[in-house]
Amino acid sequence: MAYWLMKSEPDEFSIKDLQKLGEARWDGVRNYQARNFIRSMAVGDEFFFYHSNCPQPGIAGVGRIVQAAYPDPTALDPESHYYDPKATPEKNPWSALQVAHVHTFPKVITLDYLKQQTALAEMPLVQKGSRLSVMPVTPEQWAVVMGLLR
Repeated sequence: MAYWLMKSEPDEFSIKDLQKLGEARWDGVRNYQARNFIRSMAVGDEFFFYHSNCPQPGIAGVGRIVQAAYPDPTALDPESHYYDPKATPEKNPWSALQVAHVHTFPKVITLDYLKQQTALAEMPLVQKGSRLSVMPVTPEQWAVVMGLLR
């Protein structure tokens, strides 16, 4: 099993939305490196659900991959914010996945707090200039973050 961090703006899709639905499609990623990470995810992998672009960015909970990557249908939908006019049904460069809710944290573990943890200094999330919406998390980093809940 691998670990990941996936970002979403909570006013668009939050951990509470995923909790309510139980399962949902994760779509709209329009960065090739993040897309490649999505394509390397496997059923059973877990991810930190990160709230971004909000007053208190941070890790809000945990989700699990329940269906591996498939062509992102939003790329083909002219009504979608994520529409890509270059995408076709035969050649869609973007991928989506199905995710499920695992756990909502009692409170968000803020980015500022994560940056204070020396054991997380190598985590891409806390490094200057890191803006990817999907990124790998090492098992050691996963354990450190989960330990912050105690």
